[in-house]
Amino acid sequence: MKVKIHTLFQYLLDTTEADPEAFVGFSLSESPRLGEFLDALDPALPLDWNQKSFRGLPALRNHVLDRAGLAGICRPDDVLITAGAAEANYLAFMQVVQPGDEVVTERPGWPQAGVLAEAVGATLKVVGRDEASGWSLPLDAIEAAVTQRTRLIFLTNPNNPTGRLMTRGELERLVQIADRVGAWLVVDEVYAGLEWEGARAPSIAGMYPRGITTGSVSKALGLQGLRTGWMICRDPDLIWDAIILRENSSEIMNILGEVIAEIALRPDRYDQAIQTARAAGLRTLERLDEFVLSQPRLEWVKPQAGLIGLARLDGIDGNAFAKRLLADPYRTFLLPGSSYGMPNHIRLGVGGGTAANLDLGLERMGELLANWQSC
Repeated sequence: MKVKIHTLFQYLLDTTEADPEAFVGFSLSESPRLGEFLDALDPALPLDWNQKSFRGLPALRNHVLDRAGLAGICRPDDVLITAGAAEANYLAFMQVVQPGDEVVTERPGWPQAGVLAEAVGATLKVVGRDEASGWSLPLDAIEAAVTQRTRLIFLTNPNNPTGRLMTRGELERLVQIADRVGAWLVVDEVYAGLEWEGARAPSIAGMYPRGITTGSVSKALGLQGLRTGWMICRDPDLIWDAIILRENSSEIMNILGEVIAEIALRPDRYDQAIQTARAAGLRTLERLDEFVLSQPRLEWVKPQAGLIGLARLDGIDGNAFAKRLLADPYRTFLLPGSSYGMPNHIRLGVGGGTAANLDLGLERMGELLANWQSC
């Protein structure tokens, strides 16, 4: 199995040597500093995993269920702590998809499913979200794409990268579609908790026996460097098989990462952190929305949730625009929409806090838009 690089990661690699002065693309909340957790860390903590659960710290798994609204629905043993949501998605995918199977996913969406489907030799079916209707997911098209060969449906909620939020009713319809053919349903929830319109959607692991919820502390809490995420599923065989597969890759838990994540997800700390992240994200989102509305060559559907959204460029290639913006004299980073199969778009982000230098980035972005014809 050879895994090919997806465009998003390729762009990041290609631009890694750049030294931007501003970012209009941060996809996570402002990251806390290690010192904020020192009061709760035990200096005598052994940094090995002897006598620890292979599923992850029990207290952390309990917090994960609480945050997802699954306490009393799922058991702690239904949770496996992973190296971020990306590993959780990988472990789920590799357990259930075989060569010749069909995988149904969305566009735009997190590109991992497409990369893994090609590597495994599965058939990928992509259903486009409808930009004209606010990036809604056409469930009739999902249903039409699902056949008896469909093994997995892979989606994000809130959608990454548009910020569209699926409702309980939409998720219930997806469960019916998946259950008709016995397909697994993975819903990546990395942006859950940052809803601007409406409440957090229910987690699919509590709605469907073959539902798999994945998430992490990376986005809403800004703890990307911990590489701590999870998968939740009520099927004990799937979780156990994922443990075995992980033993042959990252092997076992990241003790320090899990300990800090457990502290961060304690109710008192989490409630304060998410309140701060929501206030900062909403404030910056309003600023970004004002900017987009002021630009005649730019339009977007304001995200319902999360820290990123897709904006459409009028007559400008998104890849060319992103590269030009990153170069002198603008030196501002954002991701081109081609990273998600949307070449006429760019991804705008509202995370990162003051380090993003967003106002400067928007000023330079406005200059480039105004002067594009002369570039």
